[in-house]
Amino acid sequence: MKTLTLLRHAKSGWDDPVTRDFDRPLNPKGRRAAALVGRHMRELGLSFDHVVASPDVRVGETLDEVRGGYGHTPEPALDRRIYLASSATLLDVVRELPGDAARALMIGHNPGLEDLVLMLVPEGTG
Repeated sequence: MKTLTLLRHAKSGWDDPVTRDFDRPLNPKGRRAAALVGRHMRELGLSFDHVVASPDVRVGETLDEVRGGYGHTPEPALDRRIYLASSATLLDVVRELPGDAARALMIGHNPGLEDLVLMLVPEGTG
């Protein structure tokens, strides 16, 4: 069975004086939280053979911190469509994952990721 793990970027800094949302970095709390998530993923024994991510700054920094806590993840395939995408667009990206990707990780943004979960998981499950 194929497994898809969805990860929202960590807490970003709204007070950073960047001019574009795309360039907004993580704040210190987000960096710590992302490293903790990486350690937790390692403790759970999660592994990934494919990673696809939004190319914006906060997702890249989240992935760097997760890697620090986890130890290693494959180099991500950056896909601009993931940046602030709707659930329908994210589903398109999922459908285009390589056929041999048995355990994929997608890193992006809400509300699209949350809406994708609601679309994929039947109501009353869990």
